[in-house]
Amino acid sequence: MRIEKASIKESNDHKLASHNEQLSFLKQQLQPEIDLETIISLLQDFQIAIPSWALGAGGTRFGRYSIGGEPSSLDEKICDVAIINDLTKSTASISLHIPWDVPEDSVAVKEFAASLEITFDAVNSNTFQDQPEQEYSYKFGSLSHIKKKVRNQAIDHNIQVIEYGKALGSKSITVWLADGTSFPGQSNFRTSMKNTQSSLKEIYNALPEDWKMLIEYKPYEPNFYSMVIPDWGTSSMLAEGCGENAFTLVDLGHHLPNTNIEQIVAVLILKEKLGGFHFNDSKYGDDDLTTGSVKPYQLFLIFNELVMGMSNDSSANDLAWMIDASHNIKDPLEDLMQSVEAIQVAYTQALLIDRNMLSQAQNENDVVVCQELLQNAFGTDVRPLVREARIRNGGSIDPLSIFREMNVREKLIEERGKSSRATGL
Repeated sequence: MRIEKASIKESNDHKLASHNEQLSFLKQQLQPEIDLETIISLLQDFQIAIPSWALGAGGTRFGRYSIGGEPSSLDEKICDVAIINDLTKSTASISLHIPWDVPEDSVAVKEFAASLEITFDAVNSNTFQDQPEQEYSYKFGSLSHIKKKVRNQAIDHNIQVIEYGKALGSKSITVWLADGTSFPGQSNFRTSMKNTQSSLKEIYNALPEDWKMLIEYKPYEPNFYSMVIPDWGTSSMLAEGCGENAFTLVDLGHHLPNTNIEQIVAVLILKEKLGGFHFNDSKYGDDDLTTGSVKPYQLFLIFNELVMGMSNDSSANDLAWMIDASHNIKDPLEDLMQSVEAIQVAYTQALLIDRNMLSQAQNENDVVVCQELLQNAFGTDVRPLVREARIRNGGSIDPLSIFREMNVREKLIEERGKSSRATGL
């Protein structure tokens, strides 16, 4: 199903007067030197990819609770992304996870997506699970495995994922490894690292010239003694060892508690090795919660560094933005729209900061002014600007409201059934 433009306009007409009043009030509160038109234009251009695996119910250690109407095919997943994009006008791409979502007929899939105004973002490989048809197990690793035949199998899979991506028009591959150990002495750290670097180089050599490789990292899980790529430094080192088109991907949940993620982002921008983001939120670990639901100020601080980087470093203007969440108790489409809104809000708040004044305060070690500049921007309700960008793009003033008013989930259940289950997770 789609959300018709006429339905969005009708819904917007009822809310437009209130929106214009709030937007006018915000303009009066902001400093006159702030270029609101530029900010709105940047928001209009800002796009966030939706992962194919996040469109169905996730799971907990107690079980998985279906929401009904889940997309049980790739075409249905693309349709769900189109629904979100109809309302937000900020999610015009989907990121596939292979082999959970294999495009059997890439030409047909690409044409179908194009008919819904959806393109394909990064493709994601999977060597953290054994697939039914594979010859060798990844129980003791994949790209880092002690046996070359296992590594070759994992390399071949990644190259196949690249081929799928090429056919769909993607321009990057994301590699995340579950490789690691559960016990001390289980493997040789140096050998594992050498094997991983060598394997990544082989994958990198299969990349088209205009592609990127994004290397993800994670400090623990499913191996709790050691992970082969446990942190951003290791990822960056491996990327450097591959070549100039290999980068680090930052997942906001892939850090130890209280890690200063914004500092990591700043350093990676400085070294021109930041490739993109998987947005989510967490309290204890890789919780994959709705972006901005637990640590909105941290999200804002990350965007503070990003905005600074994007204004000073051209490489920071070509990043991959994607949500990576697990929807265990909420409607996935509603949850994803909440994440989109939180990301846009944090981005807008960061755009409000007076960079010249902040730089001057930093140069004078005026800590109080530095803090005030950040907290004043964070304390500003910028949602009217986010809504204005959506309106100008043809989206909904209130995506969640119209989603519920139109009973979208109920209609999806009617189309697909109460017990339909998403592929992948």
